Amino acid sequence: MDKNAALQLIECPRDAMQGWPTLIPAADKIRYINALLQVGFHTIDFGSFVSPKAIPQMADTKQVLAGLDLTATRSALLAIVANTRGAGEAVSYDMIRYIGFPFSVSATFQQRNTNSSIEASLVTIEQMQSLCQQRHKELVVYLSMGFGNPYGDPWSEEIVFSWARKVAAIGVQIISLADTVGLATSQQVGRMTSFLMQELPDVTIGVHLHATTLNWYDKVNAAFESGCRRFDGAMRGIGGCPMAGDDLVGNMDTLNLISYFNGQKLKMGLNEAAIEGAVEIADQIFRNTH
Repeated sequence: MDKNAALQLIECPRDAMQGWPTLIPAADKIRYINALLQVGFHTIDFGSFVSPKAIPQMADTKQVLAGLDLTATRSALLAIVANTRGAGEAVSYDMIRYIGFPFSVSATFQQRNTNSSIEASLVTIEQMQSLCQQRHKELVVYLSMGFGNPYGDPWSEEIVFSWARKVAAIGVQIISLADTVGLATSQQVGRMTSFLMQELPDVTIGVHLHATTLNWYDKVNAAFESGCRRFDGAMRGIGGCPMAGDDLVGNMDTLNLISYFNGQKLKMGLNEAAIEGAVEIADQIFRNTH
């Protein structure tokens, strides 16, 4: 792939916030996401239409959405859903372009995360794809536990590839390999993204990586060198799925992603002043809500 092929940088404040131990006021979420909308990201993963009992932090997603200003942004909005009910609600909003669904190759995690089996979740993807087509939205399927899982479920790269093929056969155009608990090695990241891009040339393959300060570079570099151009991140590397357990490794720090892509001489067209402003708000929110 051309090194200068269009980069898709997805900022995930929803992922940063969803597992935060104290509730963040809706006004703070709105202020933060509106600041992120000025940066120039491809997409903002802003909230989720899921049970407030499961993810209390996301109970105000509709209120937050109503407070967002899209008049001067090039960023699209993405909402995460866990079932067709949530998808049906999310697609009803004109402001939302992408619907994201976590599809786990781990039976244990799929049950824990969406209260569903893997096979039933594939049917759910079919239903979501139909909803998205009807409402001119795009479905993003995250292959969670894409690099292994800690639950003892059967796992192999071929299992991941098999489910990815089935998802693509439904017509899904964006599939993101998710390193849900930070198990991926850089070698795995490069090998698996490269294979899927060759195997599914009509599908955009992305990575949603979790990493530490010690291994983030190698993971990003492996995905980039394999040809991947869709990357998820969260400012300051905060967050992750609260359904994955207490040992969760933090999200990929967006600032590290930006540093990496600047090193590759990529033209991202990001607003540096807006980045600084968003980081300042992030520091305020996540410091003051301890």
